[in-house]
Amino acid sequence: MSHQLAEKYQQQLDEKTNRVINLLSSFYQSDIDIYASQPTHFRMRAEFRIWHDGLDTYHIMFDKMNKEQYRVDQLDAASEIINKGMALMTAAFKGNEILRRKLFQVDYLSTLTEELLVTLVYHKALDQTWEDEIKQLKATLPSNLKISFIGRSKKQKVMLDNDFVIEELCINKRIYQFKQIENSFTQPNARVNCNMIEWSMARVTEKNRDLLELYCGAGNFSVPLASCFKNVLATEISKTSVNAAQFNIEMNGVDNLTIVRLSSEEFVEAMSGVREFRRLSSIDLTKYDFSTVLVDPPRAGIDDKTLDLIQQFDSIIYISCNPITLVENLESLCLTHEIKRAAVFDQFPFTDHIESGVYLERRL
Repeated sequence: MSHQLAEKYQQQLDEKTNRVINLLSSFYQSDIDIYASQPTHFRMRAEFRIWHDGLDTYHIMFDKMNKEQYRVDQLDAASEIINKGMALMTAAFKGNEILRRKLFQVDYLSTLTEELLVTLVYHKALDQTWEDEIKQLKATLPSNLKISFIGRSKKQKVMLDNDFVIEELCINKRIYQFKQIENSFTQPNARVNCNMIEWSMARVTEKNRDLLELYCGAGNFSVPLASCFKNVLATEISKTSVNAAQFNIEMNGVDNLTIVRLSSEEFVEAMSGVREFRRLSSIDLTKYDFSTVLVDPPRAGIDDKTLDLIQQFDSIIYISCNPITLVENLESLCLTHEIKRAAVFDQFPFTDHIESGVYLERRL
């Protein structure tokens, strides 16, 4: 990394950190933990629109300021295996009418172990000719490249191998494996994601009690955090993510984590006894001794009823992808709880996006 790039990166990280400090200033004035990213090749997934020009077909992106498109042959932000995949696909498309006709998007999902899943999205039905062409392409790839392909069009999905990759994350010196499914949410910056998980685990003080996690996805936090609690109950509304979470529980030998397919709003109703859910029929909520709740909500933040629920817990770990809604939620949470620790996790270098975390404890 050049000195100039390092200096530029540190400047933008300082700006983000200062923004979080200012936003939290009404609730928290102590030091903030800062987790930097590597400035290049940090992004494990990327999506590109496709442009056709004569016999040439290539990836494009759009300028945020003027909305104009520009050609992208390599993307510094993307992982090295994604960049290899981009070069391979650009070469494969050139003059190949079977692969390039009505292709309008290509998505890449990669891992730290350099596994790559390429999804080709079309405005046409995919037939056997297309599938044969993809198989022929795969047969020509170097044997050391672990690349799988999926074809998508309206109401159609053609899967040649798997529709997932297996990521390996080193968390507190232990390797965890995670199934990450195509077209589902995953944390984009794998190394900073490890920092977020380790930071959350370091906040745990009562290991003989239980954890509730809302918005758990495929178990990114709950699978490692299960080692820090007696029992973990986690909720997630996406059926695809719940299935992946069950796979990840088995893969990592976790025996004290239960995933239930409910939204946070539905779980509030279940906890308060307002509604009964068949999906909870085998779970006795009264047997849990919850001390801590972990939330990693969408950009819109947490709804009022869920805020009321999590205020009943002694400790709250709140991971946020939007500092504005985080602060809005803290207006309520800090009536009953106090921030004891805060962090900035730079998942997206050289962008305005800020990932942050706060740890709160109940006021005495």
